[in-house]
Amino acid sequence: MSAGTRTLREQEGRAGLALISPTLVITLVVVVAPLLWAVMLAFQDARLINIRQVGVFGHYTLENFAYVLSEPGFWSALLNTLVYTVAGTALSIALGLVAALALRDRFRGRTLVRASILIPYVAPVVAVTFLWETMLNPQYGIVNTWLREPIAFLTQAQGEFLGLRVPVALLTVIAFEAWRYFPFAFLFILARLQAMPSDLEEAAVVDGATPTQRFRHVILPQLWRVIALLAVLRFVFTFTKFDDVYLLTGGGAGTEVVSIRVYTFLTARDDLGASAAQALVLALVLVVFLAVYLRFFGGGERDQG
Repeated sequence: MSAGTRTLREQEGRAGLALISPTLVITLVVVVAPLLWAVMLAFQDARLINIRQVGVFGHYTLENFAYVLSEPGFWSALLNTLVYTVAGTALSIALGLVAALALRDRFRGRTLVRASILIPYVAPVVAVTFLWETMLNPQYGIVNTWLREPIAFLTQAQGEFLGLRVPVALLTVIAFEAWRYFPFAFLFILARLQAMPSDLEEAAVVDGATPTQRFRHVILPQLWRVIALLAVLRFVFTFTKFDDVYLLTGGGAGTEVVSIRVYTFLTARDDLGASAAQALVLALVLVVFLAVYLRFFGGGERDQG
């Protein structure tokens, strides 16, 4: 390699580093530094009253983790988080799939209908949670006017789900999650449907395939990659979700998730260390689930089948 070529490559390397340096600095300041600070707090006895004494060279301990793992309600909150995440993710993707299949063909007013479907996703969360609270109110809510006996959807009432007794409020927040975020899945799936070659379905129709057979053997194999991606994205977003559940129930009525416990420890108990420890445990559980997913499904070629 000549000296001129080496000098040119060094110049290109320096130019590339200069181009990415702003993004690198922003990432370090906005993402890496707060993350390292949270990890440091999780291993120290950090409270608002002694926050000035917390530092890099403080006393590190595992007491925060022992405390939050043995604290009553942690494991039930983790179970609620898993149920809420899995059910909300599955329902939002299923609704998005149904909507995309229903609206992919041309009809009068299709553009308006497609745009209106995005309203739950783009509307302010405070507005839509207030709307749901009003609709589900047992005294004057419109939903209960359709029922023979009023149901307190956001309180301690119990219901049946897959043969199990679960709080109605938990089912309600799952339904809200599916309703609010199915447009996200709708956009992804509709884009993939629009990109599918039409000759595949036309050939299936010529061969006499029923609509169910066309969906199962032609359409669904083309959507596996998109559905898998949606499952990962929605799982990550929902697993750490805070605002929807907090605005609907405040974490009460059997709907407490780990993110709400993190908020409670931070604001009600002023315990920064325990709050950071719970957040770190939540992150570790999420990493484990993602590792399992990537191990068994990340390299799949199902859309080629």
